[in-house]
This record gives sequence, C-alpha cells and structure tokens, in this order.
Amino acid sequence: MIQVLDLFSGCGGLSFGFHKQNNIYKVIGAIDFDKHANATYETNFGIKPKQLDIAEISSSDLIESFDIKIDSPLIFVGGPPCQGFSSHRKKDKRLDNRNSLVARYVELGIDCNADVIVIENVPDLFAKKHWHHFDEARSLLNANGYTIAASIVNMAEYGVAQERFRAIVIASKNKNISLPLSEYERQNFKTVRSAIEYLPKLKSGENCQSDSMHITSNHRSNTIEIFKQITPDGGSRPRGVGPKCLDKVKGFSDVYGRLYWDRPSVTITARCRTPSCGRFLHPEQHRGLTVREAALLQGFPDDFYFEGPFDDKYKQVGNAVPPKFSVCLSRHIHGCLVKDDVKGLNRTIESPIGNSFSSLISFIKQGRTVDELISQCN
Repeated sequence: MIQVLDLFSGCGGLSFGFHKQNNIYKVIGAIDFDKHANATYETNFGIKPKQLDIAEISSSDLIESFDIKIDSPLIFVGGPPCQGFSSHRKKDKRLDNRNSLVARYVELGIDCNADVIVIENVPDLFAKKHWHHFDEARSLLNANGYTIAASIVNMAEYGVAQERFRAIVIASKNKNISLPLSEYERQNFKTVRSAIEYLPKLKSGENCQSDSMHITSNHRSNTIEIFKQITPDGGSRPRGVGPKCLDKVKGFSDVYGRLYWDRPSVTITARCRTPSCGRFLHPEQHRGLTVREAALLQGFPDDFYFEGPFDDKYKQVGNAVPPKFSVCLSRHIHGCLVKDDVKGLNRTIESPIGNSFSSLISFIKQGRTVDELISQCN
C-alpha cells in the first residue's frame, strides 16, 4: 500500500484521486490551518486534518504524528499557499513569507524519504519574480536524487469544465516520472452546460430543497436589475450599467459578465460567488453561482459537501485543485511507480516563463499551446 500525506490539504481537491483509489493508496493524514476546510475534509473523507505549522515542525514530528512506515512507499502531495505568487498581486512589492513554504515543504518530503513529491501552485511560480523560490526547491530535489517534471497545465485538458492554468511539479526517485497526458483537446473541452445545466433553476436567495449546496446569494433588488441588463449566454456589462467606477478603468470587462453555456468556465476563484468580482453570473438566470455550481465547474462530484459559513464554502471551492485532475494524477503516478513504459508529458521548465503568465493566457485561447509558449520562453 502506497502512503499519501496531504499537506496544505484544504478541502481535499488534490488528494481526492488518491482517496478514491483506496486499493492502491492509503491517505495517512492531512495538514491545514483552515478549520472550515478541515471540517469539509473530515466530512467527505473521514480523516480529521491536523492544524500544524510546517514552518515549525520537523520530519521526525511528521513521522511520529502520522505513523509513517519507513519500509512502505510514500507520496507527499501539497499546494503551498500561492497568494504570494498570484499575478493579481504583481504590483505589491511587499515580501510574502508564505513563499518560503515551497522550499520548506520540499525539505520535509526529502527528510521523510518520500518517493514522490507533488507541488501544485499558480503558474507565476515559474515567473521571473518568483523563479528563485522554485529554483531553490528544484536544487534541493536535484541534490537528493529526484527527477523532476515541471510545467503549466490547463485543467480543461483533464475534463474540468473550466479554463484553469496551474503549475504542477512532480519529483520522484523513479527516473520514469512525467506529467499525466492530457485527455481533451480544445475543441472537446467540457462546457458550463455539461457541468451545471441539469440543476434546478433558482432565483436570487433561493435554496434547493434537494441539495443544500445548491444555494445562491440573496442579491439586492438594484443588483438584480443590473443582471437583467446583461445579455444571456456570455453577455458582458454594457457601458453605463452598474457602478460608474467600472467605466473609468480598463481591464474589468469580465465584471458582471455571464458565463457562456457552450464554453468552459473562466477560472473559479475564492470570490466566485460575487458577480462584481468577475464573469460569475449564471448564463441565463439573474443571479450569481451557487456553491454547487461553482463546485461542479471546479470538478467536484455532485455529492461533495462543504462545511462552514456561506462565503467560506466558495473560498474552499476556489482554492481547491480540481478533483478530476487529481484522479488523472493519482492514476498516472501509480503507473510511473509500477511500470517502465508509462506515457506522459515530458515537460520540464528550465528557465522563467516571463514576467507574468497571465499575459500569455490570451495567446493560448487563440490556439497556441502551453508547450509552444514555454518553448518560446525557454
């Protein structure tokens, strides 16, 4: 049985696939500081995460706390907090101490003799400004005999009904390591319609009687009037509608925008319940997304239950790794560990991809591939 330790576990998106393959993997524990996410994790997986600070604990603490078996394979999975790397903070010159947790996470994995160490983060982990953080972690891994596959993946390529680009690093003592092959080409991406159209219709503030997660914000009447002026199926806020401040600044074209039925969703964020924060309006109903809709667009199953206050449920969804990707990841890693001929994406980023990945996304949506852009940057 392959042991899995889930650090920065959140509500369990990254370890979802490992939990589901319980004939292969045993998730021996989880760590996170968010009490509501921890409650969600326990509800869905039956494991209560420990509230520990990995900046202050040692590998011996982990071995003792989670009863790690030294003679059994071990996988570390984790997404060290990404707020310090987000392109949305690129004008903030202050240092973010959470950035150092990437190297600390890797150190703990190495010290616990993990066979595989998985890192998930925002793409700007590979940008020039933050490259030294990744480079430090990479140097530690190389010095300790790990082979690394590292690149940016689009979660839509793995069956998620959402364009979501993430940095994925897989380090392994097995020389055969790679990233999982993508399963969908752009013309076959899952759409918003395929993910949420079947759900019962709701008005603003209404609750679904059959699904407590299918609940929406109770918008003010003047806000609903704004929604009614947005064209269905991908419409954007007309100039002069809504807060006047939005007409004075360029770059807010998605604010109060509707999702398209037959395209993948935009990236689901921790603020996705609020239409004033992006293109988070239902394609045709005059309201924002429900918790269930956001979760389905993020690749969660329709029976996943979120604990905590209303806003915090959206936060958990937006911060999660899409479980559908986790399923692909867990299967692929198992194949790499037990077979010699597993096909995968042999991508490794060797140099910074630019100042910010966000500036490259428009080129990808025009048909350029992630590989092409990374090759150009390298």
